Amino acid sequence: MARPRRQAVRAGARQTRRPRGRHRPAAALIPAIHPRGTNVGGLLRYLFGPGKAEEHVNPHLVAAWSGPSQLPSLEPPTQASGRHDVRALARLLEQPVRAGKNPPQKFVWHASVRNHITDRILSDSQWAHIAAEMVAAVGIAPHGDPDAVRWVAVRHADDHIHIVATLVRQDGEAVWAWNERLKAQTAARDLEQRYGLHQVGPVDHTSHRRPTAAEQNKSHRQGQPEIPRDRLRREVRAAAAAAADENDFVDRLQSAGVLVRLRHSTANPDEVTGYAVGLPDHHTSTGDTVWYGGGRLAPDLTLPQLRRRWGSGSGTISHGSAQHPGRPGVQHRTNAFRRATAAADKGARHLTADRIGDEDDIASLAEAAADVLASTARAFEGRKGGHLTDASETFDRAAREPRRRRPRSLHPAAGQLRSMSRLISAAGRLTSEHDTAAALQLVLRMSMIADNLAAIREAQDRLHQARAAQLAAERLRRLATALRSQVSHPAAHAYTSTVRPPGGRAARGIS
Repeated sequence: MARPRRQAVRAGARQTRRPRGRHRPAAALIPAIHPRGTNVGGLLRYLFGPGKAEEHVNPHLVAAWSGPSQLPSLEPPTQASGRHDVRALARLLEQPVRAGKNPPQKFVWHASVRNHITDRILSDSQWAHIAAEMVAAVGIAPHGDPDAVRWVAVRHADDHIHIVATLVRQDGEAVWAWNERLKAQTAARDLEQRYGLHQVGPVDHTSHRRPTAAEQNKSHRQGQPEIPRDRLRREVRAAAAAAADENDFVDRLQSAGVLVRLRHSTANPDEVTGYAVGLPDHHTSTGDTVWYGGGRLAPDLTLPQLRRRWGSGSGTISHGSAQHPGRPGVQHRTNAFRRATAAADKGARHLTADRIGDEDDIASLAEAAADVLASTARAFEGRKGGHLTDASETFDRAAREPRRRRPRSLHPAAGQLRSMSRLISAAGRLTSEHDTAAALQLVLRMSMIADNLAAIREAQDRLHQARAAQLAAERLRRLATALRSQVSHPAAHAYTSTVRPPGGRAARGIS
């Protein structure tokens, strides 16, 4: 029996690990539903223990199924060694499971709720209320139900709590909780307003999938500078922004060293219904290539979504090589960026005019602008990416349509922007101050489009995307300012000194 307990403790340590760096979600209340288990005692020992790096401080109960008056009697006593004896609490939580009629095989339900780093420190009573609202919202312990499941909330840090429950009601009936994550997110949004915390909008399904802990650990073990999922998403996005059609898309991916596997219809073998991409050096333990479908990289990178952007219908994909133009000279690149800047200027004006207008026009303009920025980032930074590529990905989040909504029409200015994206891609990497100065003009115009898009998303109550657009605009202006200092060409300084965001205020970081 000792082995399962050790495994539970290790599992608890993995489940409660704090998100690090840029992958940490920027939300006020961050509910996380962890995998279910079978060892409530092992989980409680971890939560009341010192933690993996002595990070647990003053672990104690803040709420329980029996109400606040019973908390002192439920609190695990401290032993002479300084550790908490959780055996009595574990037995109480397990009692309904032992007496249950048909208990689930994995009956331990575990969730953590964390608040934003900028939020104030909440009191124990506030966290108790949050815990009670969470278990009621997900349906395992509704308010006013004396026979609901038994649960406790443990606090061992200022900024979060852990909720542990056993999924058998006290009347013996099993609880088959479903859709807990979405319900917990909805409850978190209500609690943010109640407590005046940092607020985010409802889940809109526009964010791309983040690398899992297993992916991150594997990349670290293998000494890879970048997680394969992130690299593939960047390559696919750049190829999609530059491609004229499906054949061109596949050819560009293969030229970049990406493996491509096509998925064919079972009813019509000649029809391609999807694709997957992989890297030659990314394999499973058995040596098989790890494949990622477009939807696993980002919600707008599925083949149907890309076909809509290309306007190419449902044609098939062949592996014939496309005829790519030769690398143009500096003057051609400069002219390409000037033309793109003029198109972006028109796009910015249309977005301002359509702020409360047609959603299809807004969607097509935003997506086309994202393509232009992706191609520009590739011209600046190449395949390895950099700060401009990161800003491009942030803007792309703001440009996506929720739940894979597809615009029914294409704004004429969006078609022009898409053409400019392909033109920039054909122009290749920047090589001189002349083309760099012209590209900087485009970057500043894109920051204005991001400002306009932020206002539109806020009016649409799509707050996740509004913040992404704001962040992209700020990053683009900072990058343009930093790059301007490295370019002596007069055009770069003249232009970046006059660009202002909507409202007539001088852009931050721009003189």
